[in-house]
Amino acid sequence: MTTVAIVGAGPLGRRLALAAARAGYRVLLEDVMPSNLHHAREALRQSLGPEALPAVAFVSAIEDAVREADVAIDCVPDELESKLEIFCLVDRMAPPRTVIATPTTKLSIADLAACTYRADRCVAIAAEPGALAEGTARDLLLRSTLQTAPETIQIMQEFWVRLGFEPRFETEADPAS
Repeated sequence: MTTVAIVGAGPLGRRLALAAARAGYRVLLEDVMPSNLHHAREALRQSLGPEALPAVAFVSAIEDAVREADVAIDCVPDELESKLEIFCLVDRMAPPRTVIATPTTKLSIADLAACTYRADRCVAIAAEPGALAEGTARDLLLRSTLQTAPETIQIMQEFWVRLGFEPRFETEADPAS
């Protein structure tokens, strides 16, 4: 895996973009708000320095962010409508190999994954966005479903370890059972 798309350039998106760039990933940071992208560009320029900044591209369309992504992480508000919209867009525009990950403490990853054609490639990051954005939590719980492919778990395990986290997986019960 080499390319990470991050949807949402707020504090969490910026923190993840910085961590992923420092870990050697190519990062595509997307936000529909030009001011968010501007703030993200300035914050990352100060943190990474101008020579490392080319590892991060700033885009204003989800399609441009996920077109070549191996992993797409949405950093939009933890609200059902927002998450569903992003999952549907990423599912439609990203290559079939792309893993979709979302930080959520209150939504079911099984329900979100069921709205895609890649339920086997969806994972929840069960962390408070604030703690994740601040980098204060090193122990990271990831929620998968009974349908999550072993390859997806391996990809996410390697990604988070490379970012300096200690991920562990928990399988979410199927809401239909």
